Amino acid sequence: MNAVGRVTATDDVRFAAYELDDAYDEMFTPEGVPRPHYSSLFDRLLDLSPAELEMRQQTADLSFLHQGVTFTVYSDARGTERIFPYDLLPRIITAGEWETVERGLIQRITALNLFLHDIYHKGQILADRVVPFDLVYSSKHYRREMCGLDTPHGVYVAVTGTDLIRLTDGRFAVLEDNLRVPSGASYMLANRQVMKRIFPGLFSLYGVRPLEFYGQALQNTLAALSPASPDETTIVLLSPGVYNSAYFEHTFLARQMGIPLVEGRDLAVHDNTVYMRTTAGLRRVDVIYRRIDDDFIDPLIFRKDSMLGVAGLFNAYRAGNVTLANAVGTGVADDKAVYAYVPAIIRYYLGEEPILPNIETYQCADPKERGYVLANLDKLVVKAVGESGGYGMLVGPHSTVEERETFRSLIEANPRNYIAQPTINLSRAPCFLDGRVEARHVDLRPYILYGKRVTILPGGLTRVALRRGSLVVNSSQGGGSKDTWVLNW
Repeated sequence: MNAVGRVTATDDVRFAAYELDDAYDEMFTPEGVPRPHYSSLFDRLLDLSPAELEMRQQTADLSFLHQGVTFTVYSDARGTERIFPYDLLPRIITAGEWETVERGLIQRITALNLFLHDIYHKGQILADRVVPFDLVYSSKHYRREMCGLDTPHGVYVAVTGTDLIRLTDGRFAVLEDNLRVPSGASYMLANRQVMKRIFPGLFSLYGVRPLEFYGQALQNTLAALSPASPDETTIVLLSPGVYNSAYFEHTFLARQMGIPLVEGRDLAVHDNTVYMRTTAGLRRVDVIYRRIDDDFIDPLIFRKDSMLGVAGLFNAYRAGNVTLANAVGTGVADDKAVYAYVPAIIRYYLGEEPILPNIETYQCADPKERGYVLANLDKLVVKAVGESGGYGMLVGPHSTVEERETFRSLIEANPRNYIAQPTINLSRAPCFLDGRVEARHVDLRPYILYGKRVTILPGGLTRVALRRGSLVVNSSQGGGSKDTWVLNW
């Protein structure tokens, strides 16, 4: 890390602990001067006393408490439910930056949908040796039951949450793709609701692009994939139930779309048709926005011990009588080992260079690359290919000798299950912490909806590593979030 610098635009005590290093700073130039699109926020922070800022933070926290905006930490013996940590200072992105992000995301999700259709049909990309056969077929998310099965409009991934980071030169890059049951959209919407109340004048001054249409856009996307006509379509959100870590989100999104929230026991299948049990009798279901993993969705096909899914659901899906969003088997395309081939996938199907770059990735299944990883565990980030939420991960520079030796054993025992990447110094954004403004590392998860057309929400969920020096932004690992403002200029 380079020598730490300081903000030069002010000697205000609130910025006394604000450090500038070799990470890209969202608010300040390397010289410590506010970037043009942050100047109004910077001036506003100087106008407000620490007590006023603290009061606004408390107002935001109370709002989250009263709304029940929570997440779950299963590993904490003190209790599982937590109010989602929120930072009141927005992350700001200009129109020009966002235009590049949008084009890159549309390109990426288009190619990944084509890839999924191909591997479950002709497998031409595998025959042409662009992506290795064994990499796809050894993925635990590959579902042979999907072979030859057509999805509506060729859409496998209707809802995507792609994790982006900003490199030291200011460019955005893709850290990973979340294609199975991506979460966090409810926190994005809740952040915006709170922000408009605590900084109404500043929000209006900036001309921030709206997010509030997400619920309607999601409903329209799902309806476009229905086997029934749009005006006769019944959509439900299938949840594992109240003990799931994302249950708040399930209830929030169902309410936003105005659709029923159901569990497996609320649905039944007869003659390859799915019905919902209601007080007025059975009602046919055409589209299921499922928040249940593949393994648990149908005990007749996948895990026999599942109590969360619906017996016969996959046969109804295979018959074309119901749409599942996202499709079964999409996880093979967000396998972290397959991630390394996404630039080649884009070139293969679209004949274009990737707009958003990948992070360099080492495949532990490759003996030569595995040797490099094992020799440099203290410098790399190691990830299990099928995990999420910050679990199954080693951040080498912040790890202990014991942790590195544990991962060494795990990699040697099952090399296909691990990849490694350089330790990226995530960009940092201003956060209000303990009465001061300090820089913390952030990433960004935009949400992409893919139906008859692609819709990208302007912004997304900015996740924050609230612990000083931490690079892990997941809420289950001490992270929080902040509102993301995409400007019209």
